[in-house]
Amino acid sequence: MQNDDTLKGIAFMSASMAAFAFNDTIIKFAGANIGVLQTIFVRGVFATCLLAVVAMASGVFRELPKSADLKNIGLRTIAEIGATFCFLIALFNMPIANITAILQTLPLTVALAAALFLGERISWQQSLAIVFGGIGVLIIIRPGSDGFNIFSLLGLVAVGFVTFRDLIVRKFSPRVSSLFVAFVTAASITLVSGVGLLIEGGWTPLDITTYGLLALAAAFIFLGYFFSVATMRQGRIALVTPFRYTAVFWAVLLGWLIFDEIPDLLTGLGIGVILLSGLYTLSHRSPR
Repeated sequence: MQNDDTLKGIAFMSASMAAFAFNDTIIKFAGANIGVLQTIFVRGVFATCLLAVVAMASGVFRELPKSADLKNIGLRTIAEIGATFCFLIALFNMPIANITAILQTLPLTVALAAALFLGERISWQQSLAIVFGGIGVLIIIRPGSDGFNIFSLLGLVAVGFVTFRDLIVRKFSPRVSSLFVAFVTAASITLVSGVGLLIEGGWTPLDITTYGLLALAAAFIFLGYFFSVATMRQGRIALVTPFRYTAVFWAVLLGWLIFDEIPDLLTGLGIGVILLSGLYTLSHRSPR
């Protein structure tokens, strides 16, 4: 039974990473001519409507979180908004494999942040992995080279926002519904991007194909979050979590097929260093 649960967990984690990668690819492709704000807004409308329907059907809105949880949900939402905008701006201007690889430092940055701000103990093996993960990022973004730009830094800022987001989640009480948090997040991101569009005044008429692609992206991001939640309820986390790195496989494959993006040798080396560092830190957990 435990083996079956672990296999389900691996399948759910792999499906989650594939869904996020397909969402990113569609967003980068469909939004190339309409800009970040409009892309986020249109996808957000579809995602918010989908989440609202599922949340109402699940009875999520019948009992709202308490005030302490609402404060933490608000902080998490702010972090998610920052991460979304920084990530998508970087995605529009970087190879998809590069920005995806940078995001794979999250297990390392979360472990470091938990040690610094939550008092969690961190082993010397994890500390070593964090250092090497940072070296992997530097190999990819290559400060001082011709390929280095502000978008590489935005990718790192997105990692910072997501790290803060994940630390805030640890303060949620067990009563908080993941579906409610996802709905609030999607609605808030949509609202902020809508206000930005009004200020910018740059709406571009869309054809039915673009609307369809952005609706598909919303479905993929919903599936990504759904499977990521389901993952944590199946099997041993230590065995399941390493499969989050399948996102890099999808990013490299889709980047090559859709955008003709092939990572160069140094980028491939940096990706490898990050993946090995993440797998190493997962296999050497902090002492209790």
